[in-house]
Amino acid sequence: MKIFLKTEEEIQLMREANQLVGLTLAELSKHIKPEISTLQLDKITEEFIRDHQAEPTFKNYPNPFGQPFPSSICTSVNECVVHGIPSAKQYLREGDIISIDCGVLLNGFNGDSAYTFCVGDVSHEIRRLLEVTEQSLYKAIQVAVAGHKVGDIGNTVQDYCESNGYGVVRELTGHGIGKAMHEDPPVPNYGKPGTGEILKNGMCIAIEPMITLGSRKIGLLPDKWGIITLDRKPAAHFEHTIVVRHGKSEILSSFEEIKHLQNEKI
Repeated sequence: MKIFLKTEEEIQLMREANQLVGLTLAELSKHIKPEISTLQLDKITEEFIRDHQAEPTFKNYPNPFGQPFPSSICTSVNECVVHGIPSAKQYLREGDIISIDCGVLLNGFNGDSAYTFCVGDVSHEIRRLLEVTEQSLYKAIQVAVAGHKVGDIGNTVQDYCESNGYGVVRELTGHGIGKAMHEDPPVPNYGKPGTGEILKNGMCIAIEPMITLGSRKIGLLPDKWGIITLDRKPAAHFEHTIVVRHGKSEILSSFEEIKHLQNEKI
């Protein structure tokens, strides 16, 4: 396993890339409403990223099972857990949820973050799924400090989400990140405390709980990208990129602007 510890100069570049991802997700939040297509959201994304002198990392990302990813974001609606391909035929409806995963390449370093948005009024049951998934992300970040191990992160997510009655997807993981979008180590959302790779100061990792309302069992869509729940119940996905530090790690990405815009709507 090859793990790249980042210098402070590299961490600053990672910070800038991840802040741009946060701004991109916030820009998308302005457009998430019934009757918009996921392809329209993708076009807004690509224009926004390129206007900020960055590249959408996901576009043409290779796939071991088939064609490269054709779009700038993953748009995963309702039972689609991750890797949904934007489509001109897929329109958002009142009561949907949509998980948007976004990556950018800026000045040689990657940013990566994801957020699950409500489309209009969403049931209390589904809102609760989103709340617990997001809370599990922050609980995991609290234990992702130098000296702990990758298993501590996964165990935290698993314990919290399963204790609330939800399923934890196991086949997909978080990951190291830097000059490449996916670096070592893998960061599962399940595991045993005190196991796995040791976390070191300067490691940059993406932590991304993928949590299901029903069974954790998943399947691959015919497009060889989209991952769905087999029971067709909704799933939530929240992701931050962090840098591991002693005592308390730093979140490089941000949901702050999304929350600010959501509060303005209330």
